This record gives sequence, C-alpha cells and structure tokens, in this order.
Amino acid sequence: MNTSSDPTVQPVPASVVEQVDAADVTLSNPKRAVISLGSNLGNRLETLQGAIDALEDTPGLRVKAVSPVYETEPWGVVPGSQPSYFNAVVLIKTTLPPSSLLERGHAIEEAFERVRDERWGPRTIDVDILAYQDVISDDPQLTLPHPRAHERAFVLVPWHDIDPEAEVPGRGAVVELLSEVGREGVMPRADLELRLPE
Repeated sequence: MNTSSDPTVQPVPASVVEQVDAADVTLSNPKRAVISLGSNLGNRLETLQGAIDALEDTPGLRVKAVSPVYETEPWGVVPGSQPSYFNAVVLIKTTLPPSSLLERGHAIEEAFERVRDERWGPRTIDVDILAYQDVISDDPQLTLPHPRAHERAFVLVPWHDIDPEAEVPGRGAVVELLSEVGREGVMPRADLELRLPE
C-alpha cells in the first residue's frame, strides 16, 4: 500500500527519529553509575534503605549492588555537635541521563525532608552521584565525577567493597586512592545491613 498518497500521513521529523533511536539504544545499553548515600538524622538505617528502594522504583533504573554500612563522624563541624553518619554506596544501571539522575536524587532527598539550611549541616539523607560511566564534566549543576569523591574515605571504602576494580574517572583506581586517604574514621557496622531490592 502506498501511504505517500494519503494526505493524513505526515513524515516523521528526522530529529524525532533520532531521539527514538537514541532512546532505544540507551534502553538496551544501560549506563553504570555510582551513588553515595549518607544519613545522620532520624532512623538512619531505615532512611538509607528507603532511598535505595526509591532508586529501584525509578523507571529506567536498577540497583545492582549495595555496600555494607559504615559509620562516620560529620565533616567540617565541631566534634559531638551532630550525630554520626551512616554511609553506603550503591551501584546502579540506568538509562537516565545524568541530569535526570540528579533530579531523581534531589526528589528522594525532598521526600525524606532533607533540609539544605547550612553547609555541612545535618541531613536526613544525602544522595550524591559519584560517577556516571567515564563521564568527566565540570558543569556547575552536576560535576562528574563528584569533585571530592577521590579524597573521602567514607565514599571510597564502601565503593571499593562493591566494585574492587572501580576507577574514579580522571583520578585513578579507587583502591589506590583509598591507600592514600586511609580508612581512619570509617567504622564498619557489621550489625547493620541494607537489602538489595527484590
């Protein structure tokens, strides 16, 4: 049947075809990303698990690995002035672009009533994108990899747990960065466990 003679058939713009093709390729080719979670208010373990479950409930995103839980003292504040943090790192595969992943992270923070009053302030949940594939970007909205990931033991220790071969794009192997930073102040909490969503 010759559809070209049907006046109701409009040609599909090439840009739309490209977008559909790109989306299709992306769906069959998910990207790896690494996300760090931290909580030092309320029921910290429950909040971390809730954030992991919320990530898993995101269309186009699958949580592939969840690190053990570590306890750390807050950064940049007087010791004892805030509760300690529970920290974890999750490995995900996603078809979302980095900007959408960032929006989802912020939405999860808002759902758990994260307050951004003060820098280094206590928070119910912190959701940070550590790395997205091998992307290196200095976009002020979302710097990739995370600008301080390579120097923070509370990020490197759990990241190494779930991906011993991991690299911080542009910075080197996690295992080497960790040997420089050391594990001081990052206490394993073997009594606590986060579940990988079913």
